[in-house]
Amino acid sequence: MNALYKYLTAVLITAMVLPVNLFAGNKDRSGQAGASELLINPWTRSSGWGSANMARVRGLEAMWGNVAGTAFTRKTQLIFSNVQWLKGSGTNLFAFGLTQRVGDDGALGIQVMSMNFGDIQVTTTENPDGGLGTFSPSLMNFALSYAKAFSNSIYGGMVVKVISESISDVSAFGVAIDAGIQYVTGENDQLAFGVSLKNLGPQMQFTGDGLSLKSVIPGQNNQFTLEQRSDAFEIPTQLNIGASYDFLFPKDYRLTVAGTFISNSFTKDQIAVGLEGSLHNWVILRAGYIFENGMWDDVLSPENNNVTTGFSAGISIQVPLNKENGSYIGIDYAYRETVSFNGTHFVGIIFNL
Repeated sequence: MNALYKYLTAVLITAMVLPVNLFAGNKDRSGQAGASELLINPWTRSSGWGSANMARVRGLEAMWGNVAGTAFTRKTQLIFSNVQWLKGSGTNLFAFGLTQRVGDDGALGIQVMSMNFGDIQVTTTENPDGGLGTFSPSLMNFALSYAKAFSNSIYGGMVVKVISESISDVSAFGVAIDAGIQYVTGENDQLAFGVSLKNLGPQMQFTGDGLSLKSVIPGQNNQFTLEQRSDAFEIPTQLNIGASYDFLFPKDYRLTVAGTFISNSFTKDQIAVGLEGSLHNWVILRAGYIFENGMWDDVLSPENNNVTTGFSAGISIQVPLNKENGSYIGIDYAYRETVSFNGTHFVGIIFNL
């Protein structure tokens, strides 16, 4: 296991020093990758400040952003999340996850994310207006993680994800790996740095009866089936490099400043910056902003490749259960501005036991 994490550390350090143009993002490749739901953050707290906290994200929410943060799980953390994705589109996202402390310095995690698009009318060339029933696409991701504290300053971990996309007669399956490292330092661990490399995996391809076509050869009475092959597609690899600093004040007040550089392999890169303020650790307010080149151009311009840019905000209210061990129940809400539709709304419930 130690050799595995040494290799993981070497991989992430190499990713940081690779030439910038390798991870500079490529807007010309936009739309060529699949499984783009892997880039959707299903968790409310980190979404509230635009995922700017990849150096400081802790507990279960770290499984999406920087898995090293799951090593900070004290005992057990459980989260349920519901997302109205691009409000007005009728798309809902549901997520559930659990992290559990293992031994003195490790943590295991499980995460399930599912997207629901509602019922869609079945249409054909003979019936373009529908009337033949409905179908519902299914997008689901299942993830397992392990993270470990290597010292009082260095934390690392890995995630293995299974990706499923399907309709009634066509489906695609894939696997991907995430890896992350966090480094904390300072008198009270106030300064943090983080690096995560996400969605590394082989190409995916759709298969199924829906890609078959029945036809008749002229002059013959028997039908034959023509099986078509879909092109394989890559999944959207992403590199995150972040930093954060905690300003600590008397009476358990805290203000955290954070920023993350988000490098996308198939779209333009982004920069996320954010603030989070904690009042006695009972009420937590956060806000963020995501910037990318060309985001203030015409909305219909092809330069606007990422749907989530601009302002984000969120609030958490926590009810302590046991002050000695830090257990609590919390309710979270977040809003993220989007290029189109009416933004994205997040609601979550967290149990930190």
